[in-house]
Amino acid sequence: MALTASLILTGIAIGLLVLYAADVAVAMSTDSDHGFLPLDHMQRGMGLGGPALVLPIIAFFISRTEPSKGLGIMIIISGILIVIGGIVVLVNPAPAAESSDRDPIASMAMMFIPAAIQLALGGIKISKS
Repeated sequence: MALTASLILTGIAIGLLVLYAADVAVAMSTDSDHGFLPLDHMQRGMGLGGPALVLPIIAFFISRTEPSKGLGIMIIISGILIVIGGIVVLVNPAPAAESSDRDPIASMAMMFIPAAIQLALGGIKISKS
């Protein structure tokens, strides 16, 4: 039961990351703050990116006693998607992000640290399976 819940949570996280990426791609191609979802970059990050950072970590701990290579692979996929998204943001910063008062290093750390944790947890899950 815990493994099923973990697989569902991680699947939701991957779905949110794919939706996030598609919305950002549409926003970048139309040179606007909004993609096909009526969200600006901050709402998009908090609503889609935030849960996608946390759900795979929760999924790992829910099923920590159950072996599953599939879950480990899904957690790693989630971490890779976050890293790819972070690289895209570094290469093509949003115009609104350039005028922000936030430190870009801190913003990237908030994204890459959970991604690194996800990659490590996915590796642990696979190695214990």
